[in-house]
Amino acid sequence: MNVIVTGGAGFIGSALIRMLVAKRPDWNLLNIDKLTYAGNLQALDSVSSTSPKYSFKKIDICEKSAVVEVFNEFQPTGVIHLAAETHVDRSIDGPENFIKTNILGTFNLLEASRVYWSSLGSNKKSEFRFLHISTDEVFGSLGATGKFSESSMYKPNSPYSASKASSDHLVRAWFETYRLPILITNCSNNYGPYQFPEKLIPLMILNALDGKNLPVYGDGSNIRDWLFVDDHVRGLISVFERGNLGETYAIGGNNEIRNIDIVNKLCGILDQLAPCSSGQTYARHIAFVKDRPGHDFRYAIDSSKIASKLGWKPEETFETGLRKTVDWYLKNLKWARHLAQDHLALQRRGLNFIND
Repeated sequence: MNVIVTGGAGFIGSALIRMLVAKRPDWNLLNIDKLTYAGNLQALDSVSSTSPKYSFKKIDICEKSAVVEVFNEFQPTGVIHLAAETHVDRSIDGPENFIKTNILGTFNLLEASRVYWSSLGSNKKSEFRFLHISTDEVFGSLGATGKFSESSMYKPNSPYSASKASSDHLVRAWFETYRLPILITNCSNNYGPYQFPEKLIPLMILNALDGKNLPVYGDGSNIRDWLFVDDHVRGLISVFERGNLGETYAIGGNNEIRNIDIVNKLCGILDQLAPCSSGQTYARHIAFVKDRPGHDFRYAIDSSKIASKLGWKPEETFETGLRKTVDWYLKNLKWARHLAQDHLALQRRGLNFIND
C-alpha cells in the first residue's frame, strides 16, 4: 500500500500516521502538509526517526500542479484526506482561507485522484480508495434530544462547517458522477495528546497551570460528544480498509458533556496531579465570557453503523481519555507552551479563540 495522508502534521493526521506506522508497518506513507500554525512535525519525531516507510513533503493542496506531481511520483494506492482549516472562531474572523483550503483544496485532490485512478489498470484501479474526513458540525445544531447519523440533513452554521459541508458534497459528487471510489467519515469533537493549544481542553490545562482565567463561552451549557483521538484514527483505518465505497460513516465517542462540566473535570484532575501551591482549586479561575456568534448548542453522534458494519467502538471512556490527556500535557508543557505563543499573539490582536 502506498498511502497519501494530507494534513498529516495536524492533530488527527499525526495520530493517524503514528498508528499506521505501528499497525501497518509494511505501508509506504507520504505525509503532505502546508505546515500552517496547526501543523507540527514534532508530533511525528518518533516516526520520522525510526520508519523508512514514512516520508514528508511540504505542499499546499490549493496548488494543483504540486498535488498532481505528488500523485505521479508516489503512485498512491489510496488517499486519506485530513488537510483542512478547522478552527471555528478563526473561520468567523477570516473565512477566506477556509473556502480555499477546504473547498478548492479538496477539489484539487479529487481531480488529481480521478485522473490518476482513471489511468490505472483494472487490478490497481479496484484497490484505490479516497477517504475524506469531515465533521459532525456540517449537520448544524441539535436540541435537547436526538443524534446525528449518516442520513442527517446538512445545516452548517459557521463558515468552517459550511466549507466542510461543501467539501463533503464534492466528494460524494465525484463518486456519483465519475465513480471515483470514495468514503466519507463525520466525527465528533476530538481530544488527546498533541492538540493545538487554542482548543478547549489544552487551552484550559495551560491557562490553569499558568494561573490565568479559564474562559467559558456563555453559561457553559453547550454540549459536545467527545472522542479520544486514538479511538477516532482506529475508526478511520477500519473505514479505509473495509468500508463500503460511496458510503458515509459517523464516528462518535458516546460522551455527551457540557463545556462547563469538562472544565470542572479538568480542574479536578489538575488538583490531584499538579495541585496549586496555595492549596486552592483551579476551578476558582473559571470565567464566563460573551458567547461566540452562531454557537451550536449540542452535537451528538449515532455510531451504530460503524459499530455494526465494521465492529468499531471507542476504547476510552471520557474519564480515562481525559486523564491520559492531562497527564500527557503535564509531561510535555514545553512543547505545548511553545505552540501557545500563537494563541497569545491572536489575543493581543483582540481575538479570543476558545474552540470547543
